[in-house]
Amino acid sequence: MKKQALALTLLFGLTSSAFAALPQTIRIGTDATYAPFSSLNTQGQVVGFDIDLGNEMCKRMAVKCNWVPSDFDALIPSLKAKKIDAIISSLSITEKRQKEIAFSDKLYAADSRLIAAMGSPITPTLDSLKGKHVGVLQGSTQEGYANAHWRTAGVDVVAYQNQDLIYSDLAAGRLDAAFQDEVAASEGFLKQPAGKEFAFAGPAVKDKAFFGDGTGVGLRKEDSELKAAMDKALAEIRKDGTYDRMAKKYFDFNVYGD
Repeated sequence: MKKQALALTLLFGLTSSAFAALPQTIRIGTDATYAPFSSLNTQGQVVGFDIDLGNEMCKRMAVKCNWVPSDFDALIPSLKAKKIDAIISSLSITEKRQKEIAFSDKLYAADSRLIAAMGSPITPTLDSLKGKHVGVLQGSTQEGYANAHWRTAGVDVVAYQNQDLIYSDLAAGRLDAAFQDEVAASEGFLKQPAGKEFAFAGPAVKDKAFFGDGTGVGLRKEDSELKAAMDKALAEIRKDGTYDRMAKKYFDFNVYGD
């Protein structure tokens, strides 16, 4: 009996320690200009698929989510400076970023694509883009790709602090095209009144070195307990059908991908 009691005590102690390693409140950074993943509603609250996913993960981890809106390019520096504890903001899992931070398992797929005025001959080729003004989100994988492959060949790559500014300049004619996540472009702009005169320009741009393998929760490398807890919560959400139910609120296709 004593051995059994000791074993139970040790097990309880280990379990308690694992839960105790998590903070009671997790500060999650997000760029709230990236509908339908993350945006502000008329009450100033953050809403979207990223927010729903994060809240459900926090619920299953028995912690409180505190959402912190931020410009996209400030998210990783804020995480490293411990101003936030995690990033859920369509953050692509790339080799470059993995040198700085850790990632959860995949949240959803993320292809990148140009949008331009309807009828525009623009496609994601150097011949088509040379001399054109292309808007990208500062600090994004699209900015990295555009700077590496297009800027040096005569394309004017213009970086913006948030996605709303890109769409505003595109609609005003100050940009010839915008380059961003395909789903965000479709649901957050093209299907909205402001995007009715615009369309996708050419196929998705594929480059694993820049765009990685989908998106994940960004975490500090030393926060292994938080990563394990988030991965466990995400696996449960995927397994019991909660993920699919939440996704159907925003998308009419398989946003998770293969």
